[in-house]
Amino acid sequence: MRLKAGKTDKTEKRQPDSKTQTSKNSRKNNREFTVITYAVLVLFVCMMGYFAYFQFVKSEDFINSPYNKRQDLFARKVTRGEIISADDHILAETITDTDGTETRYYPYANMFAHVVGFSTNGKSGLESIANFNLLRSHTMTLEKVVNELQGEKNIGDNVVTTLNYDLQDTAYEALGKYDGAIVVMEPSTGKILAMVSKPDYDPNNIAEDWDELTAEDSESSVLLNRATQGLYPPGSVFKIFTTLEYVHENSDYEDYSFDCNGKFTEGDSVIHCYKNKRHGQEDLIGSFADSCNSSFASLGLTLDPDSFTELCDSMLFNTSLPLRFESSKSSFSLDADADVSTVLETSIGQGKTLVTPMHMALVVSAIANDGVLMNPYLIDHTENYNGIVVDAYEPTEYGTLLSTEDASLMQTFMREVVEDGTGERLLGQSYAASGKTGTAEFSTSSKASHAWFVGYAHREDKEDIAVAVIVEDSGSGSEYAVPIAKKIFDAYYQ
Repeated sequence: MRLKAGKTDKTEKRQPDSKTQTSKNSRKNNREFTVITYAVLVLFVCMMGYFAYFQFVKSEDFINSPYNKRQDLFARKVTRGEIISADDHILAETITDTDGTETRYYPYANMFAHVVGFSTNGKSGLESIANFNLLRSHTMTLEKVVNELQGEKNIGDNVVTTLNYDLQDTAYEALGKYDGAIVVMEPSTGKILAMVSKPDYDPNNIAEDWDELTAEDSESSVLLNRATQGLYPPGSVFKIFTTLEYVHENSDYEDYSFDCNGKFTEGDSVIHCYKNKRHGQEDLIGSFADSCNSSFASLGLTLDPDSFTELCDSMLFNTSLPLRFESSKSSFSLDADADVSTVLETSIGQGKTLVTPMHMALVVSAIANDGVLMNPYLIDHTENYNGIVVDAYEPTEYGTLLSTEDASLMQTFMREVVEDGTGERLLGQSYAASGKTGTAEFSTSSKASHAWFVGYAHREDKEDIAVAVIVEDSGSGSEYAVPIAKKIFDAYYQ
């Protein structure tokens, strides 16, 4: 059909102006280019930020990893440095023979075995966590150049620890023939002053004794550091947590009263006080001081399991400890549908609850430090072989483990244990000791128990110290663990 003049076909499309189209395409391309540019810039900034973070924060941890083979290269050029106590005792050193053969020597043999560790057949203890520090050399640059030109090794840096030789010696000797563990700390700083674990071994003979120490049929677990890795039923030292939970749930806790006849029965479950002792009428602080199982079993039935679990989780149960050493997690669980027997046993520190001595040392350190826990540490500083400080480590705060009010309450309760309870052997000294004893059953086939004491001591002229003592397969805490704690306190405050 022919169209009339002046008319157009409505279906005919209008063609865009070429300049307009070009301008739109240009703007679109510019936007895409800008987006890509900013994306690349952001990625670059992120990469640089991570590089800086890795270089200044994580690189040493990465290099110090036992899986990092680069450390073997350092050992080819650097003679491993010394590990030294806070009071200038050499705990580990490298002896080089005339033919260049190097031998790692531990002057005090078994005494520092687990805390210092070994560097043959792998590494453990301080030898592991400070490996990178020991294989760095901050000698004078000129000396380094001369040594390298002559093909001689540079001398590695020394690691100066927080360990106190006298306290370590005292703790080691006090534990005697018993297996167990002892941790001594400075609550205000987090310094670890002593760490003993038995059974022990001689790190000087680690290569020769390796097969025997690691034999599958060995039951002693000699290489296990019981101070940080040993998991034990806490017994009555757990009443610290039970007491706190009861106080949180009962504002009238000062009115608490219980008449102890030596045992507590609920249904078919029976809880006995130690040696069936009758404590008579007890309030809460008296129950704590006398370590009355019957009283704590009774009040344990009234506690909210969920709230109790929340309290324990906030006090380092079921979590990794803030420690560079290998350590085990203390465990606590109490389900809402737990049977009566489980509740009773849990309330007095038996049942499924397990703790490490290190964990209990941290808890009592926080109590002594008005609720604030300091990060525990073992390395005070590193220095070159001429004694010039390379790196120094300052105390850092982990956080508030319990409120000031709760800490003050536990200080009062733990002092009562010494003044009128199971810790009376610590009374009348030049220092004021506070703590909690424990006697933990660990086997239905044995009448013996693990002996516990956890606590701290104070005197105005010195820093406070906190201790955790466990004596395996011995007896009551008041008979076996308290005397050991007393020896440690006496040595520190002499």
